[in-house]
Amino acid sequence: MTTAPVGNPPPFEQHVVQLESAVDSKITGVSIYSDRAEVNRVVRFSVKRGQNQAIISGLPNALNHDSLRVEGKGAGTIQDVTISQDKPKAIANPPELKTSPELKKLLSNKKDLEQAIYRNAQAQTTLDKYLGSLSSQQTPSSKLSEIFSDYDAVLSDLQKKKTGLSEELEDVEKAIIEEQSKLQAAVGEQKKWNPNVSLIVTVGIFANDDGDVELGLVYAVKRTSWTARYDIRVNTQTKEKAVSLVYKASIKQSSGEDWTDVPLTLETATPSFDKTLPNLNPWTIGIYRPPLLQPLMYSGSSAMLRAAPTAKERRRAASAMLDEVHEAISAPRAAPPPLPEMSVQTSAVTSKGGVSATFAVPGLITIPSDGADHGVTIATLELDAKMSWVSIPKKDTKTYLSAKIKNASEYTLLSGPANVYVDGSFISRSTIPGVSPEEKFECALGLDPAIRITYHPLSKKLSQSGLLSKSDVYLYTQRITVHNTKPTLVETIKIIDQIPVSEDSVINVKLLSPALQLPSSNTTAVSPPPNDGASVKSGKVGGLLGSLGSGSSNSTSGNSEKALKAVAKSVKVSSDVVAQWDRPGSDAAPATEEGPDSDSEPVDLKALGKDGKISWLCSVPAQTKTNLTLQWEVSAPVNTNIAGI
Repeated sequence: MTTAPVGNPPPFEQHVVQLESAVDSKITGVSIYSDRAEVNRVVRFSVKRGQNQAIISGLPNALNHDSLRVEGKGAGTIQDVTISQDKPKAIANPPELKTSPELKKLLSNKKDLEQAIYRNAQAQTTLDKYLGSLSSQQTPSSKLSEIFSDYDAVLSDLQKKKTGLSEELEDVEKAIIEEQSKLQAAVGEQKKWNPNVSLIVTVGIFANDDGDVELGLVYAVKRTSWTARYDIRVNTQTKEKAVSLVYKASIKQSSGEDWTDVPLTLETATPSFDKTLPNLNPWTIGIYRPPLLQPLMYSGSSAMLRAAPTAKERRRAASAMLDEVHEAISAPRAAPPPLPEMSVQTSAVTSKGGVSATFAVPGLITIPSDGADHGVTIATLELDAKMSWVSIPKKDTKTYLSAKIKNASEYTLLSGPANVYVDGSFISRSTIPGVSPEEKFECALGLDPAIRITYHPLSKKLSQSGLLSKSDVYLYTQRITVHNTKPTLVETIKIIDQIPVSEDSVINVKLLSPALQLPSSNTTAVSPPPNDGASVKSGKVGGLLGSLGSGSSNSTSGNSEKALKAVAKSVKVSSDVVAQWDRPGSDAAPATEEGPDSDSEPVDLKALGKDGKISWLCSVPAQTKTNLTLQWEVSAPVNTNIAGI
């Protein structure tokens, strides 16, 4: 089917085809976006040679008029397409009345007939009573023949009249039923009209010959959306494909038309209309000089003695004041700084991959226009994951389970809530961020009660050192016990604790165990002697960065790569425990002799150790306990009041 060329077609008598979208057409596909849907509808009908007008009614009011596109197949030309609003058909009587003048007349006739039949019956009863009241003494035998003859005649007339009234009553009752049926049909027609699907699309077609044509209507509808939901099933007993991720879509639509047995496509793109690149206006700055108004001088004493001014004098004084104000405002001065451009809040794009991704839902799906959530499964993905258990027992002795998952599929994961199942048991609800194919992401899996942490009371001892200049030395020892009650080995348990950070040059903090290298700013990195700790005292703005105190032989300084790698190097506490400065957001993997593992996330080496946070990476066999020790000392001049410990 082609588009009409320029010029008027030959005159033909117009052939009108009335079509109902729900009956005469079929939805062949729906593509659902985050806030709308694109519907493909096909209608097939017969046309006659010449001008034809196809009127397709019952389309949803949520249809975006600007999005409508009409395509055709057949020997003809599409000339024009218009959209209009349908209106309910006018009926003779509003549904709430349930009556009509004709029905009222029929009901009145019925009442009259019923009363006439009742009077007829009363008349027959009276006649029978009269005949029964006659006695042989009072009635001569010669009169009996005449009496019975009159009785038969009167009774016959009454019975004939009753028969006629009954037939007439039966006709009236039939007419009443018919009239009530008409009213019910009108009410039903009124109720049948749906204001949510009341749009009409009229397509003008010029056909070369009689035959069938096929029109395709493509349009966008509002009040539809889909969101991503997930089920995460984790098997901690295996290392290969430990995570099964069920990718689901929750579809909601109240467009007005039902989607019955249609192919569904889910789109991650967010359609936009009239979106163009914004312009940057010139941004100028300058010294702000507020306008200075000239003082207005008045003669107070003379004004008090003078008589009240006239209206003309008041107008002249007001004019003079305005001139002075105008002069002051008109004086040359720097322009005030321009106001910043007002920003417009926009929606964030949840897909972090390419421009868009398309998911074809297998099979035919039915989604009614009820506004309820309807779930469909997009895919089930078997993914590799690195499990880790993390605890900060100083704040909370519970152990938090998390997984670093790699999206090795071709699917773009949209941000959405997830139900987490670990070893077949529902554990928690989490949230999956937007993830592109081949991207890694962290997923919190809730608490694991099988890993039990004991944070023992802190031990504190006070001693003094020095000959001439005495110092108070506080020795602190913190013990932590990790108990794996699982029947299997757990390799990646991360325990995080901290030592204090000095903010005063007279207070020195020395890390004794584990013997990690401390960052500094004015010495070179050297190897620590056996059993010696690390000592740091900072300047006024220092933290851990500051000058070395006495005995701080394992501190490092400078920003050289070698010194930074020395700080980043982990310390082997035992065969199953490694200690290192904590690396926020990095994998639970120990650093090597050359620094952090090259496969782990990038680490800011210059920031390591400055916050005093230490982490132990433990591998704990089944039904086994592991003990950790954190020991440090704080020294300061005698009688120094140290805050924070």
